[in-house]
Amino acid sequence: MVEKRLEKGLIHIYTGNGKGKTTAAIGQGVRTAGGGFKVLMVQFLKGDDTGELHSIKKLSPNFELIRFAATNKFYFRLTEEEKVEVKKSVLQGLEMIKRCLKAESYNLIIMDEIMAVIYNNVIDLEEVREILLSKPHYIEMILTGRKAPEPLIDLADYVTEMTMMKHPFEKGIGARKGIES
Repeated sequence: MVEKRLEKGLIHIYTGNGKGKTTAAIGQGVRTAGGGFKVLMVQFLKGDDTGELHSIKKLSPNFELIRFAATNKFYFRLTEEEKVEVKKSVLQGLEMIKRCLKAESYNLIIMDEIMAVIYNNVIDLEEVREILLSKPHYIEMILTGRKAPEPLIDLADYVTEMTMMKHPFEKGIGARKGIES
Protein backbone atom coordinates (compact mmCIF):
# COMPACT_ATOMS: atom_id res chain seq x y z
CA MET A 1 0.00 0.00 0.00
CA VAL A 2 1.27 3.48 -0.86
CA GLU A 3 2.17 5.88 1.94
CA LYS A 4 0.39 8.87 0.38
CA ARG A 5 -2.99 8.79 -1.32
CA LEU A 6 -4.50 11.08 -3.88
CA GLU A 7 -7.66 12.76 -2.67
CA LYS A 8 -9.61 11.53 -5.69
CA GLY A 9 -8.38 9.39 -8.57
CA LEU A 10 -9.79 10.19 -11.99
CA ILE A 11 -9.54 8.58 -15.41
CA HIS A 12 -7.74 10.22 -18.35
CA ILE A 13 -7.74 9.18 -22.00
CA TYR A 14 -5.23 10.48 -24.54
CA THR A 15 -6.33 9.41 -28.00
CA GLY A 16 -6.31 10.50 -31.65
CA ASN A 17 -4.02 10.26 -34.66
CA GLY A 18 -1.67 13.02 -33.56
CA LYS A 19 1.70 12.71 -31.85
CA GLY A 20 2.01 13.11 -28.10
CA LYS A 21 -0.27 10.61 -26.35
CA THR A 22 2.50 8.71 -24.58
CA THR A 23 4.44 11.93 -24.04
CA ALA A 24 1.44 13.52 -22.31
CA ALA A 25 0.99 10.45 -20.11
CA ILE A 26 4.67 10.52 -19.15
CA GLY A 27 4.44 14.23 -18.40
CA GLN A 28 1.59 13.59 -15.98
CA GLY A 29 3.58 10.71 -14.50
CA VAL A 30 6.60 12.98 -13.95
CA ARG A 31 4.38 15.56 -12.22
CA THR A 32 2.80 12.88 -10.04
CA ALA A 33 6.14 11.27 -9.13
CA GLY A 34 7.56 14.72 -8.41
CA GLY A 35 4.75 15.20 -5.91
CA GLY A 36 6.00 12.18 -3.99
CA PHE A 37 3.42 9.75 -5.38
CA LYS A 38 4.05 6.32 -6.93
CA VAL A 39 3.53 5.84 -10.69
CA LEU A 40 3.40 2.69 -12.78
CA MET A 41 3.43 2.86 -16.56
CA VAL A 42 2.49 -0.37 -18.32
CA GLN A 43 3.31 -0.29 -22.02
CA PHE A 44 1.68 -2.67 -24.46
CA LEU A 45 2.89 -3.47 -28.00
CA LYS A 46 6.04 -1.35 -27.74
CA GLY A 47 9.44 -2.94 -28.10
CA ASP A 48 11.79 -0.27 -29.38
CA ASP A 49 14.51 1.23 -27.20
CA THR A 50 13.07 4.70 -26.62
CA GLY A 51 14.22 7.72 -24.66
CA GLU A 52 11.36 7.41 -22.17
CA LEU A 53 12.75 4.09 -20.90
CA HIS A 54 15.98 5.78 -19.83
CA SER A 55 14.32 8.91 -18.44
CA ILE A 56 11.84 6.97 -16.34
CA LYS A 57 14.63 4.78 -14.87
CA LYS A 58 16.13 7.97 -13.45
CA LEU A 59 12.86 8.71 -11.63
CA SER A 60 12.86 5.35 -9.86
CA PRO A 61 11.58 4.34 -7.33
CA ASN A 62 8.63 6.75 -7.71
CA PHE A 63 8.09 6.02 -11.44
CA GLU A 64 8.33 2.51 -12.88
CA LEU A 65 7.80 1.28 -16.44
CA ILE A 66 7.03 -2.33 -17.37
CA ARG A 67 6.40 -3.63 -20.89
CA PHE A 68 4.09 -6.44 -21.92
CA ALA A 69 3.70 -7.82 -25.44
CA ALA A 70 6.80 -5.92 -26.50
CA THR A 71 7.18 -6.05 -30.25
CA ASN A 72 8.93 -4.03 -32.93
CA LYS A 73 6.27 -4.87 -35.54
CA PHE A 74 2.82 -3.51 -36.18
CA TYR A 75 0.21 -5.92 -34.85
CA PHE A 76 -1.20 -6.67 -38.32
CA ARG A 77 2.25 -7.86 -39.41
CA LEU A 78 2.57 -10.47 -36.65
CA THR A 79 2.26 -14.17 -37.43
CA GLU A 80 -0.56 -16.13 -35.79
CA GLU A 81 1.97 -17.65 -33.37
CA GLU A 82 3.26 -14.19 -32.45
CA LYS A 83 -0.32 -13.00 -31.90
CA VAL A 84 -0.92 -15.85 -29.46
CA GLU A 85 2.21 -14.84 -27.52
CA VAL A 86 1.14 -11.18 -27.55
CA LYS A 87 -2.26 -12.12 -26.11
CA LYS A 88 -0.64 -14.15 -23.31
CA SER A 89 1.64 -11.24 -22.46
CA VAL A 90 -1.18 -8.67 -22.54
CA LEU A 91 -3.25 -10.84 -20.20
CA GLN A 92 -0.26 -11.04 -17.83
CA GLY A 93 -0.03 -7.25 -17.91
CA LEU A 94 -3.73 -6.83 -17.12
CA GLU A 95 -3.46 -9.31 -14.25
CA MET A 96 -0.52 -7.36 -12.86
CA ILE A 97 -2.52 -4.13 -13.06
CA LYS A 98 -5.41 -5.79 -11.20
CA ARG A 99 -3.02 -6.97 -8.47
CA CYS A 100 -1.52 -3.48 -8.18
CA LEU A 101 -4.98 -1.94 -7.87
CA LYS A 102 -6.00 -4.46 -5.23
CA ALA A 103 -2.76 -3.96 -3.27
CA GLU A 104 -2.99 -0.18 -3.75
CA SER A 105 0.68 -0.16 -4.76
CA TYR A 106 0.54 2.97 -6.94
CA ASN A 107 -1.23 6.31 -7.02
CA LEU A 108 -1.22 6.55 -10.82
CA ILE A 109 -1.32 3.69 -13.30
CA ILE A 110 -0.76 4.42 -16.99
CA MET A 111 -1.95 1.86 -19.55
CA ASP A 112 0.03 2.97 -22.59
CA GLU A 113 -1.31 1.77 -25.97
CA ILE A 114 -4.19 -0.10 -24.37
CA MET A 115 -6.46 1.22 -27.13
CA ALA A 116 -4.33 -0.61 -29.75
CA VAL A 117 -4.74 -3.80 -27.75
CA ILE A 118 -8.53 -3.35 -27.76
CA TYR A 119 -8.71 -2.19 -31.39
CA ASN A 120 -6.77 -5.24 -32.57
CA ASN A 121 -9.09 -7.54 -30.61
CA VAL A 122 -6.26 -8.87 -28.46
CA ILE A 123 -8.59 -8.45 -25.48
CA ASP A 124 -12.21 -7.51 -25.08
CA LEU A 125 -13.10 -3.93 -24.26
CA GLU A 126 -15.11 -5.19 -21.28
CA GLU A 127 -11.93 -6.37 -19.54
CA VAL A 128 -10.58 -2.81 -19.49
CA ARG A 129 -13.96 -1.38 -18.46
CA GLU A 130 -14.04 -3.78 -15.50
CA ILE A 131 -10.55 -2.68 -14.41
CA LEU A 132 -11.61 0.97 -14.49
CA LEU A 133 -14.87 0.29 -12.66
CA SER A 134 -13.09 -1.70 -9.95
CA LYS A 135 -10.26 0.73 -9.24
CA PRO A 136 -10.12 2.32 -5.79
CA HIS A 137 -11.49 5.88 -5.89
CA TYR A 138 -8.13 7.46 -4.98
CA ILE A 139 -6.08 5.83 -7.78
CA GLU A 140 -5.65 7.81 -10.99
CA MET A 141 -5.61 5.99 -14.35
CA ILE A 142 -4.38 7.11 -17.77
CA LEU A 143 -5.16 5.17 -20.95
CA THR A 144 -3.51 5.99 -24.28
CA GLY A 145 -3.84 4.98 -27.90
CA ARG A 146 -5.69 5.73 -31.10
CA LYS A 147 -9.38 5.02 -31.54
CA ALA A 148 -10.60 5.12 -27.95
CA PRO A 149 -13.95 3.31 -27.84
CA GLU A 150 -17.05 5.22 -26.69
CA PRO A 151 -17.66 3.05 -23.59
CA LEU A 152 -14.23 4.07 -22.24
CA ILE A 153 -14.71 7.70 -23.22
CA ASP A 154 -17.99 7.62 -21.28
CA LEU A 155 -16.17 6.38 -18.14
CA ALA A 156 -13.34 8.90 -18.38
CA ASP A 157 -13.13 12.22 -16.57
CA TYR A 158 -10.60 13.71 -19.01
CA VAL A 159 -10.51 12.94 -22.73
CA THR A 160 -7.92 14.61 -24.90
CA GLU A 161 -7.76 13.97 -28.62
CA MET A 162 -4.44 14.62 -30.33
CA THR A 163 -5.12 15.74 -33.90
CA MET A 164 -2.45 15.54 -36.55
CA MET A 165 -2.51 18.67 -38.67
CA LYS A 166 0.96 18.24 -40.10
CA HIS A 167 3.72 15.66 -39.58
CA PRO A 168 7.31 15.38 -40.88
CA PHE A 169 6.52 11.85 -42.09
CA GLU A 170 4.63 13.52 -44.95
CA LYS A 171 8.03 14.90 -46.10
CA GLY A 172 9.69 11.51 -45.79
CA ILE A 173 11.28 12.28 -42.40
CA GLY A 174 11.18 9.15 -40.23
CA ALA A 175 11.22 8.80 -36.44
CA ARG A 176 14.20 10.60 -34.94
CA LYS A 177 16.07 9.37 -31.85
CA GLY A 178 15.31 11.60 -28.89
CA ILE A 179 12.22 13.16 -30.48
CA GLU A 180 9.86 10.44 -31.70
CA SER A 181 11.75 7.52 -30.12
